[in-house]
Formats: sequence, structure tokens, C-alpha cells
Amino acid sequence: MVATLVFACKSASSSTASTEATTLSTKLDKSTQVAIKGNWVLTNVSYPGSDYIKVNSFDLADSKCFIGSTWNFISNNNKGTMALTSTSCTSFTSPIVWSINNQGLFVLKILDAGVKAKKVRDGYLLKVAGLTENSFQLIDNISVGGQTKDVTYQFQRAN
Repeated sequence: MVATLVFACKSASSSTASTEATTLSTKLDKSTQVAIKGNWVLTNVSYPGSDYIKVNSFDLADSKCFIGSTWNFISNNNKGTMALTSTSCTSFTSPIVWSINNQGLFVLKILDAGVKAKKVRDGYLLKVAGLTENSFQLIDNISVGGQTKDVTYQFQRAN
């Protein structure tokens, strides 16, 4: 008999964004921001142990619920939207505020309706990787059993 062990893991970046804010560069990487402006679909979420570990992405839902989600990034005002659209999960839509700093970090705040970004204290820091004209990845860190693991969110441009 094989037992499957499922852990509920939380992104380390929600607390990281607020605790590392003092060392976080505020200088923006405008060329990278312009490169990802537009509409995107999150096509895959991958991480070591995905058969055994459950990841709660962005404190919202299971990471697998993000597959197929749609994201809109507006580079001139650093706003946008994200929407979970999976039929097997609870749907969710929210405005977002985002930026990419000159350290290659994607700074993300998920907003509640009617709440200004400056009132939102928690956010997420993810690394930008593999940027091409039609795809890119955001990489988050999670803690699993005292070890840090990468969660990779793969985006494809929507046309």
C-alpha cells in the first residue's frame, strides 16, 4: 500500500515582500515591464514534489487552479487584472498592481475591490525568468519541510 502525503504549503513571498521592502530596489526595469504588457494566460505551474505537495498560490487557491488563468499587465500605470477561470475551482477576479524592479523581481499586489494599492501592506516577490516575445516565467519560493523550493508559473501571450 502506498500512502500519499499532502502538505499545504504557503508562498514565502507574501511575508518576504513586507520584510524585505527596506532592501528592495525601487528603480524600475521599464524595458522588461513594456515587454510583458498585454494579455497572458498562465499555462503551467511546476515545482518539485508536485504529486505529493499542495501549494496555496498567492494565498488564494491551489496552484493548479491558476492553470488557464488570464492576466492583463498595463505597463504605463503598473495596473492590471487577474482571473482564475478553471471550472474545477472557485472563480476569482481581482485588480492587481505590479512592477518589475532593476533586480529582476516582479512585485505583485492583489487588490480587493475599491482598495487602493497603497493601503495593501502584503504583496509577493517573484523572479522574472525566460522572457521572450511570447512567454515568460515567474518563480516563487516556498518552504517545504525547512527547505526552499521553486514554484514556476509559465505564461504564454494570449492573442
